[in-house]
Amino acid sequence: MPRFERKALMEKFQDMKRRRIPIIGGGAGTGLSAKCEEEGGIDLIVIYNSGRYRMAGRGSLSGVLAYGNANDVVLEMAREVLPVTRRTPVLAGVNGTDPFCIFDKFLDDLKALGFSGVQNFPTVGLIDGVLRANLEETGMSYGLEVDMISLARSKDMLTTPYVFNAGEAEAMARAGADIIVCHLGLTTGGSIGSRTALKLADCPALVDQWAEAALKVNPEAIIIVHGGPVSMPEDAAFILRNTRNCHGFYGASSMERLPTEIALVEQTRAFKAISFT
Repeated sequence: MPRFERKALMEKFQDMKRRRIPIIGGGAGTGLSAKCEEEGGIDLIVIYNSGRYRMAGRGSLSGVLAYGNANDVVLEMAREVLPVTRRTPVLAGVNGTDPFCIFDKFLDDLKALGFSGVQNFPTVGLIDGVLRANLEETGMSYGLEVDMISLARSKDMLTTPYVFNAGEAEAMARAGADIIVCHLGLTTGGSIGSRTALKLADCPALVDQWAEAALKVNPEAIIIVHGGPVSMPEDAAFILRNTRNCHGFYGASSMERLPTEIALVEQTRAFKAISFT
């Protein structure tokens, strides 16, 4: 597949922002997911280790645990996803806290493979409490993810980092992030979705708060929302209609896992309902 240049992508996305056309991105854990998303007209695709685990029936948070080398998994997934996408930029989820990764070379390798940009995943932003404090204290901080995004931006790659609060939104904007993705937590719904989540009605205020922090640094930043109770198209529409500064939606579980669960269950039930008479 061709690698899309950041300048052309940002011209397209800024035009969509001005025309109030929602920017829709999605995760792909398989080549089939990527093909179907492209056929549906998606604007960008991101692949990372959780996509593989999610489509193997495991919860998305498996991607932040020690079940495999996240950056190596992305390279493996590239062989499956990149060859089947033709019209859509594909971004790589990069574990920016990996102490064994030489990021200058790794990002160059991603570009050479055909990736158009990066996202910070796995991310310590999903971790809170004492464990998060200890990670920050012992050299595995969110700041390293900010550094990775800054390096990718210097290489003219599209950057779409996850942020989890206003301070992180500001930091990523200062790093030159193109699209700030307001992460509202593990996606709800389905067989392996979260049951502990924010209330949908409380999310627009959070998104606006984080967006304001980013836009103070970069008035041209694009803001999109992801996760938590925003799991279906009507949820995303609610966010867009009730925020001052939200320009789209990024779905992972909601874009590939939930539709797959629903379709497979219903198709199986339909086959089980057939009879000889």
